[in-house]
Amino acid sequence: MPAEDMENRHRWERVFGVNLGYIQDKYEQYLHDPGSVEPELKTLFERWGPPPMVDQDHQPVRDRKRERGAPQISAYQLEKAAAAMQLAQHIRTYGHLEAKIDPLHEGETEHVSLLDPTAYGLTEEDLRALPAAAVWPEAPDRMETAWDALHHLKQVYTESLAYQFTHVHDPEERKWLCRWVETGRAHEPLSSKEKVALLNRLIEVEMFEQFLHRRFVGQKRFSIEGLDALVPMLDELISQGVHSGIEHIMIGMAHRGRLNVLAHVLGKPYELIFSEFHHSPNKDLVPSEGSVGINYGWTGDVKYHLGGKRAIQADNVVRARLTLANNPSHLEFVNPVVEGFTRAAQEERTKRGYPEQDVNKAFAILIHGDAAFPGEGIVAETLNLSQLRGYHTGGTIHIIANNRLGFTTEERDARSTKYASDLAKGFEIPIVHVNADDPEACLAAVRLAYAYRQRFHKDFLIDLIGYRRFGHNEADDPAVTQPKLYAKIKHHPSVRVQYAQALIKAGLVTEEHIEEMENKVVEKLEAAYQRAMQKNKGDTFHLDPPEVLSGSLPDINTSVPLDTLRTINRNLLDWPEGFTVYPKLRRILERRANALADDGKVDWALAEILAFATILHDGIPIRLTGQDTERGTFAHRHLVLHDSKTGESLSPLHVLPEARASFAIHNSPLTETAVLGFEYGYSVFTTDTLVLWEAQYGDFANVAQVIFDQFISAGRAKWGERSNLVVLLPHGYEGQGPEHSSARLERFLQLAAENNWFVANVTKAAQYFHLLRRQALLSGREEERPLVIMTPKSLIRNPRVASFPQALSEGRFHRVLEQTGLGQYPERVERLILCSGKIAVELEEKLEKAEDNMDWLHIVRVEELYPFPKQDIQQIIQRYEGLQEIVWVQEEPRNMGAWRYMEPYLRDVAGEIPVRYIGRPDRSSPAEGLHEAHKKEQERIVQEALRR
Repeated sequence: MPAEDMENRHRWERVFGVNLGYIQDKYEQYLHDPGSVEPELKTLFERWGPPPMVDQDHQPVRDRKRERGAPQISAYQLEKAAAAMQLAQHIRTYGHLEAKIDPLHEGETEHVSLLDPTAYGLTEEDLRALPAAAVWPEAPDRMETAWDALHHLKQVYTESLAYQFTHVHDPEERKWLCRWVETGRAHEPLSSKEKVALLNRLIEVEMFEQFLHRRFVGQKRFSIEGLDALVPMLDELISQGVHSGIEHIMIGMAHRGRLNVLAHVLGKPYELIFSEFHHSPNKDLVPSEGSVGINYGWTGDVKYHLGGKRAIQADNVVRARLTLANNPSHLEFVNPVVEGFTRAAQEERTKRGYPEQDVNKAFAILIHGDAAFPGEGIVAETLNLSQLRGYHTGGTIHIIANNRLGFTTEERDARSTKYASDLAKGFEIPIVHVNADDPEACLAAVRLAYAYRQRFHKDFLIDLIGYRRFGHNEADDPAVTQPKLYAKIKHHPSVRVQYAQALIKAGLVTEEHIEEMENKVVEKLEAAYQRAMQKNKGDTFHLDPPEVLSGSLPDINTSVPLDTLRTINRNLLDWPEGFTVYPKLRRILERRANALADDGKVDWALAEILAFATILHDGIPIRLTGQDTERGTFAHRHLVLHDSKTGESLSPLHVLPEARASFAIHNSPLTETAVLGFEYGYSVFTTDTLVLWEAQYGDFANVAQVIFDQFISAGRAKWGERSNLVVLLPHGYEGQGPEHSSARLERFLQLAAENNWFVANVTKAAQYFHLLRRQALLSGREEERPLVIMTPKSLIRNPRVASFPQALSEGRFHRVLEQTGLGQYPERVERLILCSGKIAVELEEKLEKAEDNMDWLHIVRVEELYPFPKQDIQQIIQRYEGLQEIVWVQEEPRNMGAWRYMEPYLRDVAGEIPVRYIGRPDRSSPAEGLHEAHKKEQERIVQEALRR
């Protein structure tokens, strides 16, 4: 027998009794699945081979040829080995509790019993008697004993970098992370040159803040001081991305440190920033944070909300493009917007089918606040998108800019978890905590984060723990609420000072060298300041008028030849051979075959798919998402079919021969805010794609109100962001109660101004067809803007909504529609009814049953509410000289719906003609909860409108 085998046998003979039985059970488990046993035991089996067999009493079945009296290990020794393995695992799991991650040493635990060998009954002698491999299979050769290995593990897990990986369930990922940390890759030292460059960057960061503090006393800037390392961290992330071939790097962050990031990462000129400060009035005059007056310079928002772009070049070639997203004070709501930017940058949309995604084209960096990360629900919504096929972006690097305070609220009142980062554990995102006063550790964290992203294409989170040198803003005195903390901060040296002293001690720089570096930065700042002041000398403060879009649109032909429509319609029903459409659905879809015949009718769902198909035929990509959007909430769309035998899915638009661009359709998670923000970001970044988001019910848009208020409606006026996003909101009173009736039309009309978007409530399939095509053909043009459509529910299958084929092939979108059969005798018309949406169809149904002569009445449907179709309505009014009244009819309550928006417009065009309202009275709830009450109220409105 070889000497090595003999030695292994001797090792196993030291184990006996129940312990040997346990080892044998584990070995059998190992043979079945090597990855299912503990790493330490796996290593023993690989090195020592199989343990001896045991009998039913757990006694070894002896090989008679072995020497008698071989040494045996006692149960006591095995117990020590097991305890040592448990200690090693606890160091990995709980080392962060004892790590030096807080620069102010606030609330740190000095001693964690879980990391103390004595808590496991272990002494130094016990651990020196065990091999290093018993507790760390990959221990380097220089570590001979478990004592050496445990000392090393404790050192790497409790320094300025602390790790939380045990919530990551994938064994490969967890093993990769631990290996990166334990083998020293996470702690590779910087070169002397890199260290000096890092010091210089810290000098630039701090001197910039100090310069602003001196020159613009009391003005808000939301200083980065205390988290200065954030800038070199971003430098490193960008460098890593550029060197790995990333083409787009997207950054989202709130206002803390934003000016410093704009100046040093985005390259925004100092003088431009100083100019914005120059135009700010005295803080005492306009004390409200975020008001236009306080910091208005050359843009439509305060300076610490502004974004920026930068092209990173090498040899006159653009290597990458860097984007910092504009962000309102709603802190974390930019997160899904940036993810939308990133997904749009990753996708190739020039071929039919789903877009081709390359996650190595772009990646996102999201910088969070420590109070906002656990406090704002949008964070969890966005994290949930990270692994969904319609929304994933191949891994986002998250950084919590953790200054340990939310305005004046301390951690104990801000969250129910130990760390601000704990939310990420639920999504199995690896977490690194790092001390912001250790800039080299901060760069190590960044390198680990990016390497993980590139390896696994998943999110990674860095909790950058620092402090806030001043108050929430520089006009605030934080000592009022945190006197002890700020007494400590006042005497705490900055990271620049600490790192400079460390480099002086290491002999890498001298005090004279540091002074020279500082003087150069100050000279650069002073020169930029003088240029800005000279340029602004004598200027008077004024507000530039916001960009106002024209209400008129270019003449866009949205019709499609009938032959083309018929060909497309046939091809949409030409499913691949062998694909079995669900029989019931097949019968429904096949009815569409004759919809474009001379005597046919096109319903809402078919008009939509024909619009999409012809848009793709024009070479314009489409992205459509929402809750149950593939089928459609009302089982009408069926743009993704499922083979009834195999379950295989297919979209007819993916195999349509006429399609010359991609079609992306995804069911979204049960989330409104994050997915709407994502689609807005997607639509802003790419101007060549028609992007649509559909709410399952229109009122679900309530949850996403911040995205509507701060981004979609105002993004162009504030930041110059252009979007053609289409928002589909099912709306209509069918007696389904308050929550499933109203899409809150009034809110979108209240936000309407400066031609910022279109708001429509259409009642014909052809109108929907032309409206979608118009929106697509406006993509990339100056006139593009978002479109909000109140889409129908019951009307989807109402034959009155269906349109003749000629309306698609020869027609166009009409901002108003006149009721056929009325108004033929202008001199007899006394009442003009204006209405919108479903109530117009109900009025039409009632009119057909009317026995009385209705020559005294005319009805006009306002299909596009905003921009208000003033000219169209004026022309109609002028036609009827005997008008006695103009009536607005709606099914929504008086204080909801379109009335309050329409009233001043109608009174303006009516002149001396009285204007009045018919509908539900003012109410606090949008609709009745009882179906019978709904029916009676609906009947009353229709009867009153048609009663002379």
